[in-house]
Amino acid sequence: MKLATMTRGIVTFFTALAVLPGLVPDRALATIDGVNGPAFTLVATTGLISTGDGQSLLGWGYANGSGLMQYPGPTMIVNQGDTVTVTLTNELAVPVSIVFPGQTNVTATGGAAGTLTQEAPAAPCVADCAVTYTFTASQPGTYLYHSGTQQDLEVEMGLVGALIVRPNAADPLHQAYEHPSSAFEREYLFLLTEMDPNIHRLVDFGMTAQVDFTTYHPTLWFINGRNAPDTMLGAGSQAPWLAYQPYNSMPQIHPGERALMRLIGAGRDLHPFHHHGNNAWIVARDGRLLQSTPGAGADLAESNFTITMVPGGTVDALWTWTGEKLGWDIYGDPNQSATTHSCNNPTGFDTVTHEYCPDHGKALPTTMPDLLSLTFGGNWSGSPFLGQLAALPPGQGGNNPTGAFTFMWHSHTEREMTNDDIFPGGMMTMMMVEHPSVQIP
Repeated sequence: MKLATMTRGIVTFFTALAVLPGLVPDRALATIDGVNGPAFTLVATTGLISTGDGQSLLGWGYANGSGLMQYPGPTMIVNQGDTVTVTLTNELAVPVSIVFPGQTNVTATGGAAGTLTQEAPAAPCVADCAVTYTFTASQPGTYLYHSGTQQDLEVEMGLVGALIVRPNAADPLHQAYEHPSSAFEREYLFLLTEMDPNIHRLVDFGMTAQVDFTTYHPTLWFINGRNAPDTMLGAGSQAPWLAYQPYNSMPQIHPGERALMRLIGAGRDLHPFHHHGNNAWIVARDGRLLQSTPGAGADLAESNFTITMVPGGTVDALWTWTGEKLGWDIYGDPNQSATTHSCNNPTGFDTVTHEYCPDHGKALPTTMPDLLSLTFGGNWSGSPFLGQLAALPPGQGGNNPTGAFTFMWHSHTEREMTNDDIFPGGMMTMMMVEHPSVQIP
């Protein structure tokens, strides 16, 4: 296939997803937890990071004003064209700062001169204690921010966060960039980090001078500041014992919806992020749409089943699931072809349930074994059909009360799916594909 023909096909596909009526459900309002700008006040301070294996480690992080330190720092959300101001003060015994990769013409005033930018002096500070960073958010996309002071130590300790710039678009809450090829129904943040607990213990015991990064050996891996299974707990006040780690990672969609994956490699290691269930289309890297010419849309989008996240890099990718060509009716219906459904559009999918119409009414192509012949995972609902529950032995299942289809999303460096060598855990969560009747927060 010629490149021009292939790229035209890609962008036509994404544009069709965005504009064809009945192809996707009514727009849901599923936005990422964070703090809306364009003015922010951050404080560098300490807190305790709870890990999936029961440890409680000293962390440094950015707090939103008078709030608690957060790991990662508050997700800052602004609009394209905003003049963004971030004022930083410091309660740590070391100087700190913030740099904004991907942003241009960042000015910094106040504080003291540092290697990369102005720094907030170590506490206690008596004069010129605050630094204000100012820039224009000229390009939409997903970005990283982090300390620009002694980065090897301060990023490891937790001084890192996400910046999201929403586009100048008709529907900026459902479009990542200015072109409809980046349209989505739901969006989720995956900020990936790792941690060497020994470093945190040395800092906690006042032995920072003994930290040696030539022996760096991470044994904990995080999505949005949590290890699995804590990634799948509720956000904020729903998990009060994770007060310093308020952001969860629990993606959910209905069939046919598009999830925007905002991925950030916020640590020092490379992480291959694997998303079961379907390939994802990578539509942007480092805050730039993958397009051949301005206005062309994501005609250079990449389809992949594992997204390699490099340190400091960001990716925006679209993931969807329909059950197309599974060869059986995902809803059961109850396996009768006469069940009412609608396929009056050119896509071949039901306009409400997004069932793949040629599979409507097809029976499950196997005979389910007797329960005594099976073992059960916590997410097995007892039924192979979406949204349905069936009998399970006592004590089995229980994690899937809505009968969702669950797909593990995780680092494909398998060791990173542990908490200090305890499996399962680490850089892992679940994508839940829910029945259309299930309300998703």
